[in-house]
Amino acid sequence: MKHPRRELADVFRTHPDDFLAGWNHLLSGQQRRALKDIRDCRTAARGGHLQQCDRCGHRVILYHSCRNRHCPQCQASARARWLAQRQTELLPVPYFQGVFTLPQPIGRWALQNAQPVYNILFRAASPTLLETAADPRLLGASIGFLAVLHTWGQNLHLHPHLHCVVPGGGISPDGLRWIACPKSSFFLPVRVLSRRFRKKFLRQLTQAFRKGTLGLSGELRPLAEPAAFRGLCEQAAQIEWVVHVKPPFGGPQRVLKYLARYTHRVAISNHRLRSLENGHVIFEWKDYAHRGRIKTMTLDAVEFLRRFLLPVCLPEGSASASTVFSPLEFVSTSWRWAALCSPSCTRLPQQVLTAVPVSIHPTPRLVPCGNEAG
Repeated sequence: MKHPRRELADVFRTHPDDFLAGWNHLLSGQQRRALKDIRDCRTAARGGHLQQCDRCGHRVILYHSCRNRHCPQCQASARARWLAQRQTELLPVPYFQGVFTLPQPIGRWALQNAQPVYNILFRAASPTLLETAADPRLLGASIGFLAVLHTWGQNLHLHPHLHCVVPGGGISPDGLRWIACPKSSFFLPVRVLSRRFRKKFLRQLTQAFRKGTLGLSGELRPLAEPAAFRGLCEQAAQIEWVVHVKPPFGGPQRVLKYLARYTHRVAISNHRLRSLENGHVIFEWKDYAHRGRIKTMTLDAVEFLRRFLLPVCLPEGSASASTVFSPLEFVSTSWRWAALCSPSCTRLPQQVLTAVPVSIHPTPRLVPCGNEAG
């Protein structure tokens, strides 16, 4: 007998009391709201409305969605709008995908300092790309890009990293020419990016520490001592920070579709859940350390909920608002891609000047309710 596919809401509905008994005192208001919204989504608890076919009289009760951005059942239309808007901004040039990852000793600070750590992540990665691309020995151009923050890994562990979608070229210093990358397979040297990113991040983290804006408690309490903090930064400065820059497999459209799955949802979707039995959740995850092999993981339901809700606590209004999407003031240059079509850019490639966005919205189609006789 084939068992029905489990949903994330099933975990929220069957184990909320056990979870709250151990973690309620540590939850933020956003986390409590997400817990309640996902549990009640599309149930009688949120109310609903009745639809009736005007031909056969068939009735269907439709319960209201919670519209919480952390709910796997919601935000599909918002995600589609985001994707459509981003696709209109793509240029007909080669693109690259960049990833900036925080090492584990530094990334764990985000559990207690989400806003300052993620703000620093954006403010370190952004000038790293802009300054490196502006170097006349490398590209010598002013670039723009989109950055999206991921705070978790496939196994729901904390794993802060920044995905960037970058066109393979930029505007010349005089604003009159498009400077393309010499090779479609190479954008900027990874080692230069990695070390510049590391230096900028540690400098800003040290400034935040000296200003007293970092909260250090529990396992991080010993690092509140200046000598211990300085030692941590010295150790972090000796290791290579992971930065990847490579042409995206499948083109920029595929990367945007991948990122769109995270701009309005977090952590895990329903299709990855395998079972919920005897207080344990089994789900699929992709092990990128072993060539993306699909594996299964079993977690206690309470631990599963704890990991799922970790990214929900990000403060609104910070650089990481909505968890994964960074505001343009942190990741863009002072100009918009629309400026590429201005009369002053007369020496840009003709395909760039004449690029016209194409709508991807399908035409709505009306169909019978499915219960009409005949």
